[in-house]
Amino acid sequence: MQEHTSLRRMFATLFGRPDEVMLELGASGELLVAKVRALLSLLTLALPLAAGLGAEDTTRTLLGLGVAVFVNLMAQIWLALARNHRRHHWLPYATGSYDVTVISGVLALLALHDPAASLNSVGTWCFYLFAIALTAMRNDGRLTLYVGSLAIVQYTLLVAAVMALAPAPLLSIDHGVVTAAAQGKRLVLLALMTLLTSALVYRMQRLIEMSGRDGLTGVPNRAWLLQRLPRMFEAARRDGRTVSLGLVDIDHFKRVYEEIGQLGGDRAIRHVAGHLREMLGEDEHLARIGGQEFVLVLLCPIGSAWERIDRYRRSLAERPFTSDRGNEPVGLTFSAGLAAFPQDGGSASALLGAADRRLQDAKRSGRNRVIARDT
Repeated sequence: MQEHTSLRRMFATLFGRPDEVMLELGASGELLVAKVRALLSLLTLALPLAAGLGAEDTTRTLLGLGVAVFVNLMAQIWLALARNHRRHHWLPYATGSYDVTVISGVLALLALHDPAASLNSVGTWCFYLFAIALTAMRNDGRLTLYVGSLAIVQYTLLVAAVMALAPAPLLSIDHGVVTAAAQGKRLVLLALMTLLTSALVYRMQRLIEMSGRDGLTGVPNRAWLLQRLPRMFEAARRDGRTVSLGLVDIDHFKRVYEEIGQLGGDRAIRHVAGHLREMLGEDEHLARIGGQEFVLVLLCPIGSAWERIDRYRRSLAERPFTSDRGNEPVGLTFSAGLAAFPQDGGSASALLGAADRRLQDAKRSGRNRVIARDT
């Protein structure tokens, strides 16, 4: 049962949209892959020139040189796009498709000259494995599964076409005899490489998820929040929307800890976190940034955010927390300060500063209240 649950979680993670931190790291990985691609493409220019020295078949040399020039041109285009990754979320899929298709195209060109070489040549075929492995640097399980599947489909079609159209038997002095069993093994290797890379991506996603989560409550932590907010602000600016931040602090929590102990206090924090999570809508977030401090990220104007948070402030006070069986219920309240993007600032630090200033006003005014304006 536990193994089935783990497998379901693994597939849900791989097929689901990665965490924003993972996407940010994957964007830098895409840039690194683009630089490696550009360097390797430069080296391909030397191959047709070296092969053409003293060769009589100038047409083949010119064809190889044309392919090398095309590959270098595309490598520079991908590199330029990768430098501005925030605007091109489709880029990893485009470059992954390009890498696999170029390999298949080279093998198809080889088939025109020597069908056995196109299917039995190890050097060119191995680049399929490299293309799949490089998807791990993008930190997106969906991309790995896509590129691996694309490589399997394209190579299967190539094998079927060559075996159907080339005269039998398929053999050459340099590459031996082409057999269906050998080609089947290559397809199995592509599948195994896809699964292995997917497992690595899943492992990285889990590590990043754990590092970006609060261990006590399971909600995102400060590091995750500061990584996520700039993207939310960028989207809000693009769409003309408002993002409201609510800085929440549990009132008199030191006294609560003294009354019910550390274990009870931890349960109280989880109780408040669960209560606040109930108010979140789609693409809204709750993060724990301190001992008893939380940040609510709400996609609504500050007036609507005030109404929502204040309603949950009142409902929390009406739901006393019982730390353990047999103990007296403990009343919990919180104070909150609100700030809105872009009205109160254009950065995470500016908004958190404005929200903290209003939170302090709420505490000085007697606590158990929400303030959305400077007093």
